[in-house]
Amino acid sequence: MSMDLRTITIEPLRQTFGHLARRMGADKPASRYMEGTMDLQPVENFHYRPTWDPAHDIFDPALTRIVMKDWDALKDPRQLYYGTWTLARGRMQETATADFELAEEQGLAAAYPSEGKDLIAQVLLPLRHLAWGANINNSYIAAYGYGISISQAAAYACMDQLGIAQFITRLGIVLNDLDALADAKQAWLNGEVWQGLRRFVEDMMVMRDWFELLVTQNFVLDGVLYPLIYDRFNQRINAAHGPLPTLLTRFQREWFAENVKWVDGVIKTAAAESPANKAQLAEWFAAARTRTVEALAPLAQLALGAQEGAAALESAVQQLNARAVKVGIVAKDAA
Repeated sequence: MSMDLRTITIEPLRQTFGHLARRMGADKPASRYMEGTMDLQPVENFHYRPTWDPAHDIFDPALTRIVMKDWDALKDPRQLYYGTWTLARGRMQETATADFELAEEQGLAAAYPSEGKDLIAQVLLPLRHLAWGANINNSYIAAYGYGISISQAAAYACMDQLGIAQFITRLGIVLNDLDALADAKQAWLNGEVWQGLRRFVEDMMVMRDWFELLVTQNFVLDGVLYPLIYDRFNQRINAAHGPLPTLLTRFQREWFAENVKWVDGVIKTAAAESPANKAQLAEWFAAARTRTVEALAPLAQLALGAQEGAAALESAVQQLNARAVKVGIVAKDAA
């Protein structure tokens, strides 16, 4: 008895879901990101308005002054959905965990100079409270943002900031100085250097417009803080005391470089939508930049000294201005 095995190709009747076919213009295969993002925002059958805000629906585009014809146009250039985000962050966490384990196993933290430990305790450890504030702010964006493309990316940023706070906490533990974490909390609550920044973060917590909050927290404050601390301060402490901070803050630098792609992409798309959007974004940007410089000036001086700190802060602001020009909210000659 013989058997004749044949390969049969079964062509699918449709390549994608109907709403994606209508959006993309043809029955074309869609990415997982598109399938899990586009046109999934609830738009009807809300039944009642929130008792805490009866002027708006629970999902309402009027919760921001930015106006978009298609909110799903604010796509994430990274194409992150839950599966790809968890895989990406899992790899980053494995690398960071290995860095911490190396520092402990080889005695790098124990052998680090006391002057360097003091600088880390004074400059880096209080930033875990700032990261927690960023976690809260991105949680608000995720809750009230309109369109799944915005809300899911903000939720990822929310959890990323929580992870950053945890890594900073672990940095304090690795230095074998649990008192430093308690001292950092007191510095955040009462230290003169930190009160302007703390006030700024807490003011953001009561912003009503979620897009203004996105610009202020993710574009402006983070856009100045990360180059100032995780680049310039990192270079200074490495040169003076050794590269341990570089090893143990790898996650923050890699995350910021990636997160910039999302933030800049969203703002660029919104600014290109209309002159009104562009003007509103420029207004928010200017106000947030002023507050950010005021809030970070004492920290820059603490981290780098008066003269070098002022120069580093100005350099970080110029980097932010260049980003603002690229995304179209500031004219080149006005940067």
